[in-house]
Amino acid sequence: MASFSDIYRGKRVLVTGHTGFKGSWLAIWLMELGAEVKGIALPPRSPEEHFVLTDLEHRMDSGFVDVRDRAAVREVVGSFRPDVVFHLAAQAIVRDSYEVPVETFDTNVMGTVHVLDALREVDCCSAAVM
Repeated sequence: MASFSDIYRGKRVLVTGHTGFKGSWLAIWLMELGAEVKGIALPPRSPEEHFVLTDLEHRMDSGFVDVRDRAAVREVVGSFRPDVVFHLAAQAIVRDSYEVPVETFDTNVMGTVHVLDALREVDCCSAAVM
């Protein structure tokens, strides 16, 4: 396990969707492994969410950025220049997808396109997990 922890030490890691349950746990884990973590996501919906309860907003570089905003995603990627990206930002609630299908596709498809397009424009990222 020691060699695994060295992989992220000193690396700049961007986590999209860091205010969600999985994204917040991933951000904590990456920080424990020595990564410099920046997160972008929508603000948490409730004060009972893991992101709020663990005070992640104050423990890491956290920005409330919508992945549907192409210019904002490009700005974050261009200025942070991540070594690794974990793209977890999505509208993942099936019931909500039935109620707002266009918004769901816009977030899940075009949000991913915006992240990939921003990465294409910078020469920094060695790995991206979508």
